[in-house]
Amino acid sequence: MEATGRIEQIITPSVEAMGYEVVRVQLTGGQRMVLQVMAERADGAPMTVEDCADISRAISAVLDVEDPIKSAYTLEVSSPGIDRPLTRLKDFERFAGFEAKLETRLAVDNRKRFKGMLKGVEDGLVCIETEQGAARLEFDNILRAKLVLTDELIRASQEQG
Repeated sequence: MEATGRIEQIITPSVEAMGYEVVRVQLTGGQRMVLQVMAERADGAPMTVEDCADISRAISAVLDVEDPIKSAYTLEVSSPGIDRPLTRLKDFERFAGFEAKLETRLAVDNRKRFKGMLKGVEDGLVCIETEQGAARLEFDNILRAKLVLTDELIRASQEQG
């Protein structure tokens, strides 16, 4: 199992017990590693600085015990933000109707990049309507995906928060 997968497995139970969901875990850097943890509130309310601080303290305690990162590192905890990454199948369902950019690991119809309106999930496939037509992508084939910052997304975010 890769390092970030192991770290996510270690921290997720604590984060969920506090009422949050882990959105993404990334470990980057060379000499000084940076562990980036993106989380959101399970109740859908906006994240606060205090939420991030609480999560950071909890994660630090768990990681000090488990010690999955052998070198020195910096822990960064943040909210996903408006133009958030889409990392879970439920994200593609939740943000149907908004514009997104997706990149696949393997080419689908001779391309790896898709930009268009998310249409949700059907039969386990992520559906997106692009200028070139509709595409249905296997979730496991999606390398990275994120919402595109649009006026509609900003409006929806303001209404929610």
